[in-house]
Amino acid sequence: MATPLDAQGTTAEAQPEAIVSGVDKKAIQGRSLGQIAWMRLKRDKVAMTGGAVIVFLILMAIFGPMVIRAMGFDPLEFHQDLIDPSTLAPKGTFGGMSIEHPFGIEPVNGRDIFSRIVEGAWISLLIAFLSTLLSVVIGTILGMTAGYVGGWVDTLISRTMDIFLAFPLLVFAIALVGVVSQFEADLDIKGNTLRIALLIFIIGFFNWPYIGRIIRGQTLSLREREFVDASRSLGATPWYIVFRELLPNLIAPILVYSTLLIPSNILFEAALSFLGVGVSPPTPTWGGMLSEAVKFYTMPHFALYPGLAIFITVLAFNLFGDGLRDAFDPKAR
Repeated sequence: MATPLDAQGTTAEAQPEAIVSGVDKKAIQGRSLGQIAWMRLKRDKVAMTGGAVIVFLILMAIFGPMVIRAMGFDPLEFHQDLIDPSTLAPKGTFGGMSIEHPFGIEPVNGRDIFSRIVEGAWISLLIAFLSTLLSVVIGTILGMTAGYVGGWVDTLISRTMDIFLAFPLLVFAIALVGVVSQFEADLDIKGNTLRIALLIFIIGFFNWPYIGRIIRGQTLSLREREFVDASRSLGATPWYIVFRELLPNLIAPILVYSTLLIPSNILFEAALSFLGVGVSPPTPTWGGMLSEAVKFYTMPHFALYPGLAIFITVLAFNLFGDGLRDAFDPKAR
């Protein structure tokens, strides 16, 4: 093929833009791993639905108590006039459901179930999120240290993980909360701040080995990669390599496992409240409401709504966590 000539008769080199006419001249942009994962996650409708439910639950936990009180709902107000004195059951059908009480009312005392579900959301989610954060921080630091340093440090941390995993957590939680209850009674401490802080500590501190083992395994694989050898050859310190080279590559498994750890912490808090060693009444919690509903098994509406709240919350986090895992690692499907 002949080379094209310009106006002066000399040879002209064809420009890339002139090779194909009519093509949009946009520069090709690279995508980061986070952008690629977000594109995959957006295509997963089930995971996005779970994420939308999670966002709704978080907004309900933050603003819900203020909204329901502005609307006239009070989770601690008794409505004895709506209770049948002969049976102690709510008057009317479906547990006393009405416009004023869309989920009905509790038997015996007549407290509004809807407002107590909304009020209990912030306690359940607060304990779950903060305990998960505590587990992630401890597990990530110790897991990376064990995986990168190795030797006797790895042995010590790994055996500590085994001890924590074999520890009877539920029995310890029941015993410890019982001691704190006596401590609160002796010092006449009011409120649930101490109880909530204790639950966060128990659930978070004793669950860190689960994520710690995962981070340790990932670190063992990453420390042999070329970019770690390059940093080491340039004189980087071990702490620089751990927090500047390894940690960014561990963000994906940390995020994925965190979304799967939150629902288990929600269930554990509900179990403690169900056993009577969680947040003390009359502060509403989903597990505490289920515990009270056991005594009224002939009135299923009392247990239906808190149980449904726990079920939807746990299901949403599990679905979103599965979608997040597939987005970061599509080969794991």
